[in-house]
Amino acid sequence: FYNSLPPISKAYGTACLLTTTAFQARYGVQLEKGPFERRTADFLWMMIFGALSLLVLSAIPIFRTPFLGVSLVFMLLYVWSREFPNAQINIYGLVTLKAFYLPWAMLALDVIFGSALIPDLLGIIAGHLYYFLTVLHPLATGKVFLKTPMWVHKLVARYRIGAPSRPSSRSAAPADRPTGVAFSGRSYRLSG
Repeated sequence: FYNSLPPISKAYGTACLLTTTAFQARYGVQLEKGPFERRTADFLWMMIFGALSLLVLSAIPIFRTPFLGVSLVFMLLYVWSREFPNAQINIYGLVTLKAFYLPWAMLALDVIFGSALIPDLLGIIAGHLYYFLTVLHPLATGKVFLKTPMWVHKLVARYRIGAPSRPSSRSAAPADRPTGVAFSGRSYRLSG
């Protein structure tokens, strides 16, 4: 099919696809190179959790959608916006806003341009669910409900995917983390 397209339509379609892919994929790259650096298993678990959440949500009749690729991108966008809330984003060279508001601005733009609301909204819901269970709830209560399962760590180690893991305060159990302590090092008496 692709080879049968006329040259201008083929070039235009390819440029649109590559531009869209590069623009949308950058959030995942920034997450993996930023907050998830050396935490490949945690990043993989976020993607698996997001995909499973989207499948469950799309089974609800009002959220039914045939294609969840856009929703997964919006989930990444939402998590990215929470990890980099103060980054300045320029939308089409017209509006500059903080990254925290980007998922909602993109949702509004998609609706204005005639895209369906549900796929974007599903991604935001799945992203918020992940962020709430891994960051917000543990910070508020000290209880971690959603940790990366050991089988994901073993899978990443077995196939040597990404860099070796380093201990993470997010994936560590609350008992492994000091709570309410600004400094937990040794003390030495200076005099006497």
